Amino acid sequence: MPSGEFEWSDLRFFLAVARAGKLTLAARQLGVEHSTVSRRIVALEATLGAKLFDRNPVGYVLTAHGERLFASAEAMETLASAAQQEIGGADLGVSGTVRIGAPDGFGTSFLAARLGRLAAQHPALEIQFLAMPRLFNLTKREADIAISLSRPKQGRLHARKLTDYQLRLYASRAYLDTHGPIENRAALLRHTFISYVDELLYAPELDYTPQVARELRPRVKSSSVVAQFMAVKAGAGVAVLPGFMADADPDLVPLLADEVRLTRAFWLITHSDTRTLARVQVAADFIAREVQEARSLFLPNEVRASFGHGRK
Repeated sequence: MPSGEFEWSDLRFFLAVARAGKLTLAARQLGVEHSTVSRRIVALEATLGAKLFDRNPVGYVLTAHGERLFASAEAMETLASAAQQEIGGADLGVSGTVRIGAPDGFGTSFLAARLGRLAAQHPALEIQFLAMPRLFNLTKREADIAISLSRPKQGRLHARKLTDYQLRLYASRAYLDTHGPIENRAALLRHTFISYVDELLYAPELDYTPQVARELRPRVKSSSVVAQFMAVKAGAGVAVLPGFMADADPDLVPLLADEVRLTRAFWLITHSDTRTLARVQVAADFIAREVQEARSLFLPNEVRASFGHGRK
């Protein structure tokens, strides 16, 4: 049976635990002791007369009651954020926290160096930046903005295409000096190929190896394209790398340019409930603008062709 009066602020603790899955992590994110979070969750369950989480050694998992409350609590959180943005922040400019999730290659090699400008433009904005090889669940508020390799096919999500980008085969000059030139795809079978760990591929768009050569078997594998890049740079072997990462490095040489050239895309994803919030809009527009201004990094051949056409 429900007991006591419903305390709205308990929902903040409930959402933190639901998203983090662990009491200690939720407490750290909220800036309180884990005992405080536990007490607030117990109080909320007592007030509602329902068990919201199953506790197990792995962490806290939502029950069926918890799942239903999660949807309502998120809707309330969105309304509260919108009200704060519309009324409380009307005279303060863009403020609050925006969390951006991006693949490690794009995040580390491109976006990280540019976020300082976003911070300088909006001093009251806190930017949380997650650059890692994984997908981000916007419905569970793992991020406010996610950079993805594909357009989402379901969910209350809004997508806009940032850009296509090109990938090619690369090896270091030192590797080629030691192991000799690579003149065709068949020659790749005699070299150490670097790629992803198959079972850790977080997007099908990253499964490059069959498109390079069906018989190719990678011998060095990593879940991170940044790690693959560093391995190639150190002379460990050959890999498919994004041009925006590899082309600027004088130690790396593109291989088989006429035979192996892949194109993928980056999409900017926001949740329909939060994408109109000023802090999300500002950050999303900033990322889109930075990508557009640096288009030659992602599509150098297209930009050169457009320039050449304009000169005629």
